[in-house]
Amino acid sequence: MFTQMLRIREFEERVKRTFTEHPGVIRGHTHLADGVEASIVGSLAAIRAGDQLMATYRCHGYPLALGTDPNAMMAEIYGRTTGLCGGYGGSMHLADPDRGFVGTSGIVGQSIPQATGVAYAAQIRGDGQVVLCFFGDGASKQGAFHESLNIASLWRLPIVYILENNNYNAVTRTEQEDANAAAGEPLSTKATAYSMPGVTVDGCDPLAVHDAVATAVARARAGEGPTLVESKVYRFSAHGNIIAPPGVPLHFPEHEAIEVFGAVEEYEAAKRGDPIPRFRGVLVTEGVLTSAEADELAASAADEMAAAVRFGLESPLPAPEAALAFAEA
Repeated sequence: MFTQMLRIREFEERVKRTFTEHPGVIRGHTHLADGVEASIVGSLAAIRAGDQLMATYRCHGYPLALGTDPNAMMAEIYGRTTGLCGGYGGSMHLADPDRGFVGTSGIVGQSIPQATGVAYAAQIRGDGQVVLCFFGDGASKQGAFHESLNIASLWRLPIVYILENNNYNAVTRTEQEDANAAAGEPLSTKATAYSMPGVTVDGCDPLAVHDAVATAVARARAGEGPTLVESKVYRFSAHGNIIAPPGVPLHFPEHEAIEVFGAVEEYEAAKRGDPIPRFRGVLVTEGVLTSAEADELAASAADEMAAAVRFGLESPLPAPEAALAFAEA
């Protein structure tokens, strides 16, 4: 889990640095999940080969943890022909069905009804598959959230809904009492309305996340239906990059805590709780790793993702006519 957390963080850092080091290479919106690594790897460690998952547009970490080639992922984000989806999807539309990563979309909450459908298909096949569905706190306001949890509970579908609550709906704090806020605290209490278990867990602790998701997965696999897991995290980058005027490079602004609310202390407190050094400390203290071994893992992750950047930059862009490759006759 620690190795995968390092790899995800390094990948996200390389994507972020691309905006300043290689202006114009990434076009369009890009959303990072630095700070959410523990929630990702803790959840995915609870499933087995053959299980499936869907995620949000903040999606880079999930396929990485499942074993997807980071070279292909970086090339996809750069829009290159060697990309995971041939350059057609970009940052927000990654998919690797062979590894159980069904896909993502730029639509808020899209994964919820689609993953529910994937779970229905798994139930029909009867092969013991479980589906993980990841989404953010903002998506819990969507009608599709309520409709999906309702039908999943009625039909006892083999799905675990993992609500990664990063405290912000874009630039709006979760607890703000206005039209953009998500009512309910904790958000896992929403499960009560649909007669399923709901649990809130520290999303910065991969072991705690693993325990909660593993319990939910076992329940789903036994035919007992869905669970809602609220994983409380804190992303360290802004909601996404800024779409700049022509001639101005895309870039990432400061996190909303600083940029919008001026809450520097809040942000610095979250950084002090960074899940990667926190988990490293646990592993070193418990004798699982030495400090030197942890440093070696970090260096290896940095080398791997630097190579992914080189691969992406050296890969060819698609020809203009490739835009029509999947057009109907």
